[in-house]
Amino acid sequence: MRTTAQIFKALSDETRLRIMSLLIEGRELCVCDIMAVLKLPQSTVSRHLSYLRNAGLVSGRRQGVWMYYQVDLTGSVHSAPLITLLGEMMEDSAQALVEKRSLEFHLEEKENNLCALPTPSRNK
Repeated sequence: MRTTAQIFKALSDETRLRIMSLLIEGRELCVCDIMAVLKLPQSTVSRHLSYLRNAGLVSGRRQGVWMYYQVDLTGSVHSAPLITLLGEMMEDSAQALVEKRSLEFHLEEKENNLCALPTPSRNK
C-alpha cells in the first residue's frame, strides 16, 4: 500500500506531471533539457526528478557532470499501466503539446549547436 501511495503522491504535482509528459515518449533527457522547456531552475527540476525516481517512475544515470532520466517501466508492478494511462491523458493536454513541441525545438537547436562547435586543435 505504501508504494502505491508514493506513486500517486508523485503524480499529484503539476510540475512532476509536466516532467513525466516530456519523458513519457520514451526518450532519455538531460536535466538541462527539462529545465529549458519548463523554464525552471536546476534545483527545482532535480528535486522533482528525485521524487519521481524514489516513487519508481523514472530512472537516472550520470554521464560526467550530467544526469539523464527516462521513464522506468520496471519500477513497480503498477508503473507500466499507469504510465500508459498518463500518456493517453497527456495527449489531450494543450500545455503538454506545447511543451513537447518546445522540447523538439530545444533538442534540434542543441544538436545544431553541438555540430557547430569547433573541433579541438591537435598538437603536432
